[in-house]
Amino acid sequence: MKAIDPDLLLRAYSIGVFPMADSRVADDVYWVEPKKRGILPIDSFRLSRSLAKTIRSDRFTVTVDNAFAQVVALCAESTENRPDTWINPAIEVAYADLHRRGHAHSVECWHDGRLVGGLYGVKLGGAFFGESMFSRESNASKVALAWLVARLKAGHFRLLDCQFITDHLTSLGAIEVTRDDYVALLDAALGVGAGGVLGAAPAGGAAGGWSPADFFALDGLASDPEIRTVSGPISGYSIVQLLGHTS
Repeated sequence: MKAIDPDLLLRAYSIGVFPMADSRVADDVYWVEPKKRGILPIDSFRLSRSLAKTIRSDRFTVTVDNAFAQVVALCAESTENRPDTWINPAIEVAYADLHRRGHAHSVECWHDGRLVGGLYGVKLGGAFFGESMFSRESNASKVALAWLVARLKAGHFRLLDCQFITDHLTSLGAIEVTRDDYVALLDAALGVGAGGVLGAAPAGGAAGGWSPADFFALDGLASDPEIRTVSGPISGYSIVQLLGHTS
């Protein structure tokens, strides 16, 4: 198995490239740069009334970064609808390293103490690159994605990359953009200034609406009087509030 250099992996994300494997048992990975890119505009997440009801019920206990390795393993697990996966051991090891460095995160949905849904991805600047999700109970992956979007919204992120469009993601508000449009969105989210410096505020700085993204800003909202909490630091009711209207 050929290891993936985590620093190379982050550089790849910064220019819109990501790795995949041909199968779960493949020794190597290849690098992908789609001509059409799936993104989910953070302010356009499509929260249906039924999903909002599920979230408000707090049926699932939602955590962040409590079971990163388990989430990746379950995303890679074969199912009846997906007998194989693009997540090979080299990818698992590389993303576990990014997680230890604070660049990769997971959102987990639990029911009766069992991990039943979740997702993981990479955080770089003001962009979050969704890698994969899984669901072992109805709506579990949708709830995980809703919590992620609320987290990104609270943390002032500018881009949620979905890589490829699926019917499932389209139903939640995902759209497809050209590579050129994606690169422009990516540069803005990463804070690439006129000099091409990653992490530098673009021209205009704060006056231009740019601010550093904080993946954990949501966790501080429990003390905000504008956010109503009903079952723990952040409740499903609060998540629905942050996501805005339902359709």
